[in-house]
This record gives sequence, C-alpha cells and structure tokens, in this order.
Amino acid sequence: MTGRAAGLVTDRENAFGAYGLPGTPGTEAFWAAVSTPVAVPDGEGGWLTLFLRRGSPAHIDFESWSAPVPLRRWAGTDCWYAEVRMPARLRVTYRFLADDGAYADPFNPSGAGGDRSVAATPGLPPQPHWPAVGADDVLPVPRTRVRWASGRLGGRRTVRVHPVGGGGPAVLLLDGDDWLHLHPAMAAFDSAVACGDMPPVTLVFLPAKDREAEFACTPALWEAVRDELPPLVAESGVPADWDRLVVAGQSLGGLSAMYAALEFPELVSRLALQSPSFWWEPGAPDRPDPLGGPVGGALAARLRRGPDLSALRVAFDVGEHETRMLPHCEAAETLAARAGATVRVSRSPSDHDRAGWRHALLRDVAWALDR
Repeated sequence: MTGRAAGLVTDRENAFGAYGLPGTPGTEAFWAAVSTPVAVPDGEGGWLTLFLRRGSPAHIDFESWSAPVPLRRWAGTDCWYAEVRMPARLRVTYRFLADDGAYADPFNPSGAGGDRSVAATPGLPPQPHWPAVGADDVLPVPRTRVRWASGRLGGRRTVRVHPVGGGGPAVLLLDGDDWLHLHPAMAAFDSAVACGDMPPVTLVFLPAKDREAEFACTPALWEAVRDELPPLVAESGVPADWDRLVVAGQSLGGLSAMYAALEFPELVSRLALQSPSFWWEPGAPDRPDPLGGPVGGALAARLRRGPDLSALRVAFDVGEHETRMLPHCEAAETLAARAGATVRVSRSPSDHDRAGWRHALLRDVAWALDR
C-alpha cells in the first residue's frame, strides 16, 4: 500500500492544515514551522504521510519498501510535497533524489548518514539508545583501529575496535562500516551498557571488501576471523573475550554468520541475525529471480541433515514487510530449533532496511549473552 494519495491537500491558503501545518506554503513563516514527515489516519487502517522539500524537483527514494515517489510543486512556490500511503506499522529509510544529488530530509531530525533520513509511522515502539542524528552530524568512531592484511582473504582493511563499559565478550559486527557511518552503533551500545540493558562488550567493526564473495557459504572468511583477527585485536590492547563471541549479521552477513555457526561451532555459538539471506544457494545471485529457488536455500538443506545445534543460541529477526524473504527465514528458524538450538524469533515493522534492524541488533546481542 504505497504511492501518492489525493484528497487532503487542496488549493487553498491552509493547504496542509489537515496535517497540522497551518499557514501559506512557501512563506518564511510556513517553513519556520515545518517538521515532517507527519502522518494522519487514512481511514483504512494505515496512514497518509506528508513529506515536504524546499527548493527544487526531486523524488523520494525509499529503501526496499516502495518504488520512488515524485514530489509535486505547490502552486508555483518553492514548496514540493508528496502524500504517501503507509501501512499501520513501518519504519523506513528514505532520501530525496534530485538532479544534483541525494539529500537527507532537513525537516526530519532522525538521520542515517549524511544523505538519508528515517521515517516511522505513529505508535511504533521507540528504539531506545539510538540517538537522533542529523544530516550534518559527524558520527563518532572508535579510537582503536587495527590494520588487517589477511593472508587468507587478501588485501588490507581497517577494523575498528571499541570496548563498551571496559570491554567484554567480542561482538563482531559484519558490514561494520555501515554501523559506523550510517547508524551510530558505537553510541547505541555505549548507552545500552550504561543503562544496564546489556553487559559490557567489545565491539569489532568488520568491513567487507567484496560482500558477495566473502559472505557466500565458503570457509575463507571464518578461517581468517578464527586464526588472524583475535591476535590483532589483542595486540591493540583492547580486552575482548572471544570465547563468548557474538556475531551480528544482516542480509548476506546474516547468511554468513549462520554458515559459520554450522561449520565453525567452536568459534561461533551466539548469533544475532537480521533479515538473513537464507534464499542463497550457489548461482542464485545470478538468476533473474534470486529468491525464487528452494525455500531456505543452501543452509536449509544443510540443516535438514540434522546437525547437533544444542550449543547454539540464535536470534532471528526479519521485517514483516519482507514478504518474499519470510518463507526462507521461517524455514531456517524452524529447522534450527528442531536441531536443538535455543532460538528467538521476532519481526520488525520494516522491510529490508537497517532502520528496522538496529533495534533488533541491540536487543538480540543482549539476549545472546543471556541478558
């Protein structure tokens, strides 16, 4: 249920009054009072959500959830707007795409990196510990960085390491650069530990150089993590308990983390997975419909062979709007529980989007550590 809606905005001075925005669009007084997006009930159980942009033509680019939505100009002014139908529950990342680039929404205090913002329908549970980040804010990064020239993976990468509350079990964040530069995971974990919602941990932000190759179900990444990464982190002087390692992965990263739990159980026995790509099997990414193969993909086939997962603790989360992902994830969830794993299953009000993943990330890492 997406797209532009008609009916609330009419050709009059108080054009956006139905959304609680009185005044004549395009005037300085109007812009001084604007805070968007803002939603009102659509009469069908969902929401009409108003987005505003000042200046030039653009369209709204939503992450995964919807096709782009063009903005309309209001009566020859510098006010451009769109009314978007949203379901009852949705948290989504978006940006404005104009001819000269991509922009965050300057009227929305909730950002995600320099050119993205986050919208949420009314009534959704809050995401505690995640600070509001504006488009001009610079996210903090850990002071400790490790230069990793991997013999198994090749190339060089920079791994950031951050002890939270003095440090503790290692928490390996796959796609680590996204959690450094788009969503402020360092600040969120600091807050969660300070509030007692999580025990002290040591965050290890692992960037990917070639996601499709490294996160495919092959052993090279996890052999390198097992044999090369802990000594490097130890040399940095930051304490990290690798015996209680938690691996957090999203999308292909979640697939890779589950593969590691199956093939490297001595290393990986605690997982926090968001929207894992359990549709994957060899050759699937190159097909016209990658998600159209066997339900649960290669890992479901592996799970059906009956491994002993009694030592595994794994939290699964997937967006409730990821309709094509859900059958694949449900198959893996059921099979993991049947194999003896301790399983937690949840659904976020999102699509394939870090705006939904970030709450599950904190909650499920804490759960994996028995809290």
